[in-house]
Amino acid sequence: MRVTVFAGGYGGARFLAGMRDVPDTEVTAVVNTADDLVLHGLTVCPDLDTVMYTLGGGLDTDRGWGRADEGFRAGEELRAYGMPQPWFGLGDRDLATHLVRTQMLAAGYRLTDVTAALCRRWEPGVTVLPMSDDRVETHVVVADGDGRRAMHFQEWWVRHGARLPAEEFVQVGGAAARPTDEVAAAIAAADLIAVAPSNPVVSIGPILGVPGLREAVAAAAAPVVGVSPIIAGRAVRGMAEQCLAAVGVPASAAGVARHYGARSDGGLLDAWLVAPEDAAAVADLADLDLAVRAVPLLMSDPASATALARAVLAAP
Repeated sequence: MRVTVFAGGYGGARFLAGMRDVPDTEVTAVVNTADDLVLHGLTVCPDLDTVMYTLGGGLDTDRGWGRADEGFRAGEELRAYGMPQPWFGLGDRDLATHLVRTQMLAAGYRLTDVTAALCRRWEPGVTVLPMSDDRVETHVVVADGDGRRAMHFQEWWVRHGARLPAEEFVQVGGAAARPTDEVAAAIAAADLIAVAPSNPVVSIGPILGVPGLREAVAAAAAPVVGVSPIIAGRAVRGMAEQCLAAVGVPASAAGVARHYGARSDGGLLDAWLVAPEDAAAVADLADLDLAVRAVPLLMSDPASATALARAVLAAP
């Protein structure tokens, strides 16, 4: 079965690992790139790298980002020189990835081609595609003692710990971006399209925001199955609650389902999986043309991630 998964970050990567481990699946990951940023002249792609490292066995699972067995001596030296943006840690091993990516991009390679080249070193077992080769960055509009201002999502999340109330999320460059031919082909050829339990606003939202991508999903023959990133009103990991509040969406399994919408009504989903703790959402969403099922969602180990992937495959 050919499965195309929209994903971002650690939760998306763990879901991809579970789907990869289901026999007879051919998995393509369409990964958020709106978290990307340039630091010290290097192009850093946090979600692509998290997916690549997780599936390749090189992620620091305690942190949920960066390389395992990592050191930060280069960062310490940069701070000693007074370089800006010391709040974002680039590990010594991780730097190699960013150096290769930046050099290849400067040589004229597409981000899609660069990602494929990096993945040859990690052998993730899935095809990893950036959502677009075009530059898209999520910026966050906040209001604090310095007034209303915008900052890169990574600064809001990493430097400020998402403590500054977000008023708006803006996709800089989003209107001019386009899906790659590879992304369009993966959507058209899929037997099933899955929406991983990633942040609906800053991970899945930018993917769906690429002009032409929603239309490609709407035209696809494959059913679309989503997994709730919210369990009992809380995000398992990350800042989804703060992001949902900023866009006026309740932090609940039902709230996120309504945010995505039913495909028959012009939305995204054909089926939606919620945790047993949120079984009431099945009745709450009865007015939507949407198959809603309660299944265990916590991916505490590889076996539970694979069980969740099987539930997604069985959902349509």
